Amino acid sequence: MQNEDGRLSHGAATGRRGIRIRVAVGTAIALAAVNPWTVAGVAQAAAPAAAATQAATVTTVLTPNSNSASDQVRWTTDSVAPGVQVRTGVIQNTKARPVWTITLQAPAVNRLTGAATWAPVGDRTWADTTARQLRAAGFQPRVEEVRWEDYSDTPHGTMGWRVRVGSYAAEAEAQSANQGVTATGLRTGVEWTGYDGQQTADRQSIHVAVIDPATFRGTVESTHGDSVADRETTSSAAAKAKSLVAINGGFFITSDGDGVQGTVAGISAYEGKLESMAVGSRAALILADGGRHSRIADLSTTVTARSGLSTYAVQGINRAPGKIRNCGRPNATPTALPHHDLTCTAPNDLVKFTPKFRANLPEGAGTQVVLDSKDRVVSVGSLGGKVPAGGSVLQGIGSGANWLTSHSRKGQRIAVTEVIRDAKGRQVRLGAHDTIVSASPTLVENGQVHIDAKAEGTLDPKDLSFGYAWSNVRQPRTMAGIDQRGRLILATVDGRQPGVSEGFTLAEAARFMRSLGAKQALNLDGGGSSAMVVGGKLVNITSDATGERAVGDTVQVLPARRG
Repeated sequence: MQNEDGRLSHGAATGRRGIRIRVAVGTAIALAAVNPWTVAGVAQAAAPAAAATQAATVTTVLTPNSNSASDQVRWTTDSVAPGVQVRTGVIQNTKARPVWTITLQAPAVNRLTGAATWAPVGDRTWADTTARQLRAAGFQPRVEEVRWEDYSDTPHGTMGWRVRVGSYAAEAEAQSANQGVTATGLRTGVEWTGYDGQQTADRQSIHVAVIDPATFRGTVESTHGDSVADRETTSSAAAKAKSLVAINGGFFITSDGDGVQGTVAGISAYEGKLESMAVGSRAALILADGGRHSRIADLSTTVTARSGLSTYAVQGINRAPGKIRNCGRPNATPTALPHHDLTCTAPNDLVKFTPKFRANLPEGAGTQVVLDSKDRVVSVGSLGGKVPAGGSVLQGIGSGANWLTSHSRKGQRIAVTEVIRDAKGRQVRLGAHDTIVSASPTLVENGQVHIDAKAEGTLDPKDLSFGYAWSNVRQPRTMAGIDQRGRLILATVDGRQPGVSEGFTLAEAARFMRSLGAKQALNLDGGGSSAMVVGGKLVNITSDATGERAVGDTVQVLPARRG
């Protein structure tokens, strides 16, 4: 944090021996970094907007020590509005020497489905056997130990062993050499070592927005536009909202085979109304009172339909019956626990559709009940059609369909109650100006790195074929956090761009958010979804070859309304 005289106070930005930082913002200011790979210029991004009312350039130099090479960082700072500050910078490590290489794949079995698959790391026996086979074929393999990152709920020490062949300056050169390796009958992949979390990245492009509710007179909210079943780019949504800053939000469905495209795969709430249910207990950003009071908590949801004295558990809102993206619901197959990017199934299901679902309703076997604005049954029939204005729809399959058929007569009332709770069991009550955006996992808790990757279903310690690249390899990331003063921190790092920006691992994302002073932080959707828009302009470089990705919901920082 920054004192009124412009000097950083000790605390969240305490220094580490062997790191020197020079900053130029009109006058020289001494800063200190929290982590050997981060920069105090980043930590200063959480300073009050009043401390930087004009664009500034910050140059930071980190002296090498035993844990990191030399980094050169240049930051620019813009005050977008009173209480809204945006910083842009590149962490560049001039001593990093990433290359293209060939990585062998270890045979594995998906722990949930039993299907044969492949993992980027294996046990030592596999690594030694593979290395011998490669040497016998005339190659010179290297066996590398891969250690667990700093997760709160996984083992420590050695995760497994990786086998690689060659170091190449160009991808095409590596691909050509790979033909000879695959001729041995082994499974391979060509990789950029700059994505390895075990070595320092050579370049990471970062954007950080800090919103101070004590100064900012506008609002911050999560939104899915007019329909929860639509996909739209973050920049398009920002243009319609005329926002100051916008970032992409939570996980969403991208394929018809997994449900309805655009719908959120996790909890979401807009304008005080629950529009999708939690998948287990996962991290969520609660933007209460238009972002005036924000917090991060693991949230779960319970929704119940009642007809007379009979009740039935609703397991979904605004999703295809029987398909649960990211799992995490009771009686789901193959798991009732959160499991990222897996679509579980449920033969017995009851789903509610709200007026925000402005697409054709799912069709197929089952029973559908249309309700009016007072939850009275208007009709009972087959699946399909549209949600009526001001009303809602219930769709059931299996025993859910049987319950609807038995307890839905025209004019009869079916009340649906919704309860949101945090991990401590406290109920979260939504007001008209409250919104929720969710993803996973938690990154920072109570000011400390706390990554519950296993609990939130992004990594499985017993199955390294699942989640390794998602969690342990550098990727584009979008993150959100809250500091001790209640300021909201929104950040993106570009990735999947060798030599331009390599991204963060989950552990790097957590350490980065903590270096900004975040007391609580979570990981939002990333990869090709990661986007930040400032003043209507996309400021980061998205990773999809086709351009900016159309996403589900977004977080919008909106100016104060006039009049």
